[in-house]
Amino acid sequence: MFAGIVFGAPVQEFATSAGPLKLTPIQHASLMIQAGGKVLYLDPAMGNFEGMPPADYILITDIHGDHMSPEIVGKLKKSGTEIVAPQAVADKVTGAAVIAAGQTKKIGPFSVEAVPAYNLKRGPAEGKLFHDKGRGVGYVVTYGGKRFYFSGDTEAIPEMKALKNIDVAFVCMNLPYTMTPEEAAEAVRAFHPKIVYPYHYMGSDTAAFKKALDGTGIDVRLLDWYGK
Repeated sequence: MFAGIVFGAPVQEFATSAGPLKLTPIQHASLMIQAGGKVLYLDPAMGNFEGMPPADYILITDIHGDHMSPEIVGKLKKSGTEIVAPQAVADKVTGAAVIAAGQTKKIGPFSVEAVPAYNLKRGPAEGKLFHDKGRGVGYVVTYGGKRFYFSGDTEAIPEMKALKNIDVAFVCMNLPYTMTPEEAAEAVRAFHPKIVYPYHYMGSDTAAFKKALDGTGIDVRLLDWYGK
């Protein structure tokens, strides 16, 4: 698809009422969506972006370096690129439009809803959390009637379990920062997307996640987001 670039996982294609949506895993939490002649990046912060197309839209979930890279954003931007992010990110990335959990923005052919993403119990020290409630977000991106959920950094929070009508979900799992594969599976079982991909899983046993969802009817798809 892009000459000279080797990705860790193949492009995923989804049929929608507005035409195909192609999703390219890049690395960890970074990915690219192409649909309706537009290019949208989510958390362009890890991986090789050399030779990739410039961004029409960029969504960023949180301030940590595996989600936010002002340098990479600067390389992907072109005239008119729209950046959407929570306030903590907008304070560090020039030109970002602020979105908070519960808000929805229309960007080109996409509808983007920010949803909560935070830790319930895990943190660097007693009384502290890696991801405080209200700082970062996940996103539900709708295109052509299909709803795609990207968890960002979160544990198995009630708001995730309460999600509705998700067609495709990308769910994080990595200790000590987010949750175990089994905890992620518990949340996924609750909101029951049609398809789910583990992402942001560095060091985690994705096979355990898949096994925990056996018999649910959810299509669990495992990809290599880190390369051999």
